[in-house]
Amino acid sequence: MSETKKTDEAAIPQQTSASEGSADREVLLRVEGLTKHFPIKKGILQRQVGAVKAVDGIDFEVRKGETLGVVGESGCGKSTMGRVITRLQDPTGGKITFEGQDITRLSTGQMRPLRRDIQMIFQDPYGSLNPRHTIGSIVSAPFRLQGVEPEGGVKKEVQRLLSLVGLSPEHYNRYPHEFSGGQRQRIGIARALALKPKLVVADEPVSALDVSIQAQVVNLMDDLQQELGLTYVIIAHDLSVVRHVSDRIAVMYLGKIVELADRTSLYEAPMHPYTKALMSAVPVPDPKRRGQKNERILLRGDVPSPIAPPSGCRFHTRCWKATEICRTTEPQLIELRPGQRVACHHPENFADQAPQDTVLLSAAKKASELVPDAVVADGPAETKPATGDEPAAGEKKPTGEKKPAAEEEKPVAKDTASGQTEVSEATASGDASETAAPETPAAEPAEAAESAEAAASAEAVAEAADTAPAPEAAEAAAAAETAGEKTGPGAKSTPAKATGKAAKKTPGKPATGTGSEESSGK
Repeated sequence: MSETKKTDEAAIPQQTSASEGSADREVLLRVEGLTKHFPIKKGILQRQVGAVKAVDGIDFEVRKGETLGVVGESGCGKSTMGRVITRLQDPTGGKITFEGQDITRLSTGQMRPLRRDIQMIFQDPYGSLNPRHTIGSIVSAPFRLQGVEPEGGVKKEVQRLLSLVGLSPEHYNRYPHEFSGGQRQRIGIARALALKPKLVVADEPVSALDVSIQAQVVNLMDDLQQELGLTYVIIAHDLSVVRHVSDRIAVMYLGKIVELADRTSLYEAPMHPYTKALMSAVPVPDPKRRGQKNERILLRGDVPSPIAPPSGCRFHTRCWKATEICRTTEPQLIELRPGQRVACHHPENFADQAPQDTVLLSAAKKASELVPDAVVADGPAETKPATGDEPAAGEKKPTGEKKPAAEEEKPVAKDTASGQTEVSEATASGDASETAAPETPAAEPAEAAESAEAAASAEAVAEAADTAPAPEAAEAAAAAETAGEKTGPGAKSTPAKATGKAAKKTPGKPATGTGSEESSGK
């Protein structure tokens, strides 16, 4: 098996276009149900009283020549996952398969030959280099530990690696404190690439660097992947960097993978609410959008403790779409679209997986206050009325009988605030449908008032617009008193709206109902 895996390095980059349904021989790393729990011990006897569930059951694959990006908030288990799959830490459970070989329970001596093929770039470029050793000693350490004698000697190979990562070969005898952060990270990359590994796990390789240096290191890793046929697992929290270098992206939250997809699908149509919240935080460097309102989603609260994670979906305490099924049943990571797997009962940009559960949790109602209305409107239609705290706050006092009158008063206040130029036709039509049935006897007085208003509005067009509303209001009030109906407040507000709309409305407009326009103020 190992002989068939040692193919020409020049042919490895062509395998990046392999589809998800390719043969198993093209899968370099397979992780199944991986868990890593750190025990919590107390007392003199050091009894275990709990565990920090840093990684709690994740599944993914990494294929030859591709780059898998892993993103998520701090503390979600990204770095722990990277250390476990390289066997720098022993897993609590699950299975890790590298090139068809199970490496989950291998001892240190058994893992030593595999260290040539699995290397790691650490997050801290300051703490990952021994300050007592020179750069030549640090980069040549893999050759000594593996007993490999490169062609031309160790010193010549180390100087070649230094020039490969953009450093000068004369830096061979210098110490780490003589270099900047970006240069130290390049030294760590040169050490990781010394034995020409097949898999490189980069734990936030550019997070400690300046922005200008970040671009250089990212481009360097991209060039080395093309030259050496490397396979990357890049752990980062910078979504812009991940999008630039990754072929597929896994989103982690509290020890779980909540979404796994290719970068195009993930950035253009995220399906998990947590992924959508992450994407809304990406700044867009466009001066033309300065001052425009963006749909930034602010998550409520902090990430729950990994010692006692929430039941069901772990994101339901901060999700604006969480229902009862999210609290009781844990969603499985299933493939809803080709190449896009999501663990959510109510995914975004896709059909609801639990349409029968529409009652939002109290935590979801509080979280929806920080979510833009446009984002909430994209969700299922059943969840929209439950989050309507604003209409409920405005309609506490009116009862079922006085609701039409209260709704008729709303357009009046809106018209006065906007200078009597706009009328909500949707509200007027809703009032008409509610008031037309119980108040049909008032149709004839209302028609009389309508004819009087039409004559008055015709005179108002010829005369000054400022003096017109007063006599019309008096006539409308008199007509309302004569009718003695409940539509008095609505009829009283009609002249103010009729004067503003008389020049805009045509006589053929009031053909939509019998007495509905009269009662709603048209």
